[in-house]
Formats: sequence, C-alpha cells, structure tokens
Amino acid sequence: MNEVVKYISEEKYAIIKIENGKANAISHEVVEGLNAAFDKAEADKKVVILTGQTGIFSAGFDLKVMTASPESAKELVTKGSKLSYRMLSFPMPIIVAATGHAIAKGAFLLLSADYRLGTEGPFKIGLNEVAIGMTMHQAGIEIAKARLSSVYFERSVCNAEMYNPNDAITAGFLDKVVPDTHLLPTAIKIAEMFSQLNMKAHAGTKLKSRKPYLDKLAKAIELDLVSDISINS
Repeated sequence: MNEVVKYISEEKYAIIKIENGKANAISHEVVEGLNAAFDKAEADKKVVILTGQTGIFSAGFDLKVMTASPESAKELVTKGSKLSYRMLSFPMPIIVAATGHAIAKGAFLLLSADYRLGTEGPFKIGLNEVAIGMTMHQAGIEIAKARLSSVYFERSVCNAEMYNPNDAITAGFLDKVVPDTHLLPTAIKIAEMFSQLNMKAHAGTKLKSRKPYLDKLAKAIELDLVSDISINS
C-alpha cells in the first residue's frame, strides 16, 4: 500500500505486513498504509492476516512524533484510536500474527483483532504508556477494559505490566502461541477456516456483540480530542 505497509492478496485471505524500521513503529505513514490496505481487503472481501517483521510486531507509536509536541501526539493517537475502531468494526475477520514484541499501540492492535497469534520466545507484550510517562488516553482505557481479562486490566493499564507470550494469553492479549516457524502457516489455516463463515452474518454479529464498547470507544475518541495527550519527561 506504501513503503511501510505491504498488501499481499491470496485466494481466500490477504496478508497486511508492517515494515517500518527496527521498532516497526506506528507512524502517520503506517496508519495511512493500514487504512488503505483495509480498504483493499474490504473491497476484495478478504479475511485479513496482519503481521510484522521477524522479532517484532510493533513497539508502538513513533516516539519522534509523540515527543514533538502535545498537538503532534494527539494527532497520531487519534488516528491510532480511529484505526482500532475500524478494526473492531471491520466486516471481515482480522487475524494478527504477532511476530515478536507487541508494545503500546502494537498491543492495542492485538486488542483490536478477532484472533491473535503470538510467537514463542523472550518477547514482551503489553501497555507501557505509564512507564514512559504517558497518562493513558481514554480510548486506550476503553479498548483495554473491553478486551483484557478483568483481573489484568488495571495491572496492564495503571501499572504498565509487561507479559511474556504465554502470560499474554491469560491477560487477554493473545489467543494462542506457536513456534515462529508455525506462525504464518497457522494464521493461514485460521484464515482459510474463517473464510468459510457467512460474512454478512459475521459482520452483523460482530457489530451487535461489540456495540456497547464501540459506542464507548467512539465517545472516548471525542473526549481525547479535548484532552491533553503527551509524553511527560
């Protein structure tokens, strides 16, 4: 879709891959590329496999943008929140094949998908916003509250606790962990299985079941627009 987001179309699914430097950071260009890729998948009526680079799915928002100014941080966070809303209400199933670390917005992308595969290994998964000096934005709180196991919600959001892949299943970030060589083949098998769903029924049921927190998320995004969002020194 652009230099940092690749789109590969197969018969029953599409692979969307983030390729943006060492941290696989979520920048304006990545968000734009992801939206364009989701536009294409929606038009093609394809199940989506969203993945990253070897060893890292994403370490979160581009820190250069986040620390440039409060206005810059708010703009990127808002775009990221709207992307999560789109993923949570996307008419086709979205599978994340997390290739390694998934931190901050990388972890929120996990929480925005329908099925989450992780990779075995010494990887960190979680929400580190408080640890790096960012008061969690309202949209992030709503996404985490809806998707994380209740006992892990405050540990993740307020305490910035990080998890290894197996513990991330218990917390609610992942559904299954596999060896790295099995990651994409497993994601493809799941995508092929999901492709057999009645997509109209899938989309309608997804919107019905998620309506309460999609409504809360939409309101949270509006609240964040009139709030301060920045990384404190």
